[in-house]
Amino acid sequence: MKLSEIMKQRTALSFEVFPPKTDAGMEKLPGCLDHLYEFDPDYISCTYGAGGTNVGKNMDVCKLILNADNKTVPVTHFTCVGNTKEGVKEQLQNYLDNGINHILALRGDLPYGWTGTNGDFAYATDLVAFIRKEFGDKFEIAVAGSPEGHITCGTLEADIAHLKQKQDLGADYIMTQLTYDMEQFKYWLDAIRKAGITMPVDVGVMPVVNKDSVINMCLSRNACVIPRKLAEVISHHWFDKDPDGNELPTVKEAFRQEGIEYTVNQLHEYMALGVNGIHLYAMNTWKNVTEILNKSGIVTRI
Repeated sequence: MKLSEIMKQRTALSFEVFPPKTDAGMEKLPGCLDHLYEFDPDYISCTYGAGGTNVGKNMDVCKLILNADNKTVPVTHFTCVGNTKEGVKEQLQNYLDNGINHILALRGDLPYGWTGTNGDFAYATDLVAFIRKEFGDKFEIAVAGSPEGHITCGTLEADIAHLKQKQDLGADYIMTQLTYDMEQFKYWLDAIRKAGITMPVDVGVMPVVNKDSVINMCLSRNACVIPRKLAEVISHHWFDKDPDGNELPTVKEAFRQEGIEYTVNQLHEYMALGVNGIHLYAMNTWKNVTEILNKSGIVTRI
């Protein structure tokens, strides 16, 4: 059954990992995945570096997931950045040849100094259209949705129009970019439905476990709002280093605990809205998402 069909029947659960940059990281990843499998996820996605960086490790991770005794489905991210039509066709055929037929089609973050993708595809819409033209229904295609609007898009309305275009070109479901602003998410969800976008919405959730990571993810590329309640969590534990610059582990752990409670509450809000899926960014660790899911009670651990 397609993931999008599962999401129409019940709330799906999934995780996101990334290709480790080192051999040591690759050696640790199977242990992390084993813990994630305990929650019987509907899929695990793996990111794909800008310009195809780490694409080899991306394939390795997807195959690792695929070959794990049918534990779950691998979904590869795939970006336009630096890609030609010939290169994309070859890479996608390679994924199919290796049994990987689920994809998140993205424009991708532009590397420093780039003003465009420097390839044959300017936008994710171009990539979706190309995949459907060249491969028909061989891939199930997810596309990104930005509840606060994509940082390069002039208005939220224009961003929603682009999302509708992705649907019209053959996309199957939406994976949202992170957002902590629940009121904005509610507005966006209502707005896309009014625009005729019927694709299931799988919500990307970045656990609040590290102060610097939260600030960086919100402000570096995504331009996400930090709402008052999250700002309070950050403020409560702002001074996490002593005057000599040494980290204070007790403060960092206190932030993690309050952040986990914040994330649990956010999951409850999403579930109350009836979203089609919860997609947790595991960040190649299992303890944080395990604690979040167990505290939230939204799944029964296998």
